[in-house]
Amino acid sequence: MFRRGFKTAAEETALKIRRKLELASTAPVLPVEVARLLGIPILKPEELPDLPSDVRQRLQLDHSDAWSAITVSDGKSHLIVLNPTHAATRTNSSLAHEIAHILLGHEPSIMFVMPQSEIVLRTHNKEQEDEANWLSGCILLPREALLRARRLSLTDDQICTDYGVSPAMLRFRVNATGVDAQMRHAAKYR
Repeated sequence: MFRRGFKTAAEETALKIRRKLELASTAPVLPVEVARLLGIPILKPEELPDLPSDVRQRLQLDHSDAWSAITVSDGKSHLIVLNPTHAATRTNSSLAHEIAHILLGHEPSIMFVMPQSEIVLRTHNKEQEDEANWLSGCILLPREALLRARRLSLTDDQICTDYGVSPAMLRFRVNATGVDAQMRHAAKYR
């Protein structure tokens, strides 16, 4: 359950980001552009000079399916390390998710070492993960954009291609926002 007003604030944040990027409220936005706007560097493991080569290999080969992105922070600034082996739609979603954690000021709640790799990872509690999932969905597919896409009768494939999202992300946002139900309801009264 989200705190009162969170969903509305998340939609407003997605629209503010578009305004700052000088985009229409329904325009697609790439998370890399949002990171650039916020001054958040994005690196791949091979761009981390102090990362030992054996750890890099484990991240990119042995355990590439176990992680998508991670935020490194010193409390003042942030850096996102992105897994370059994933599909663009997953990368967009993962990057938007990490940006959402940063925008929401989330602090990791648990740190642990991955077995077999000795890589330290941090996780957030369920409430923070739910908030980041919601905000990242708003960043990628604001409700206003979904309504516009449905009014234009765009197919799900067109929406996914235009907004750089997976079918799963589109379904999540359509179901969560109730856009299809709203469109069906409106059609009854035409």
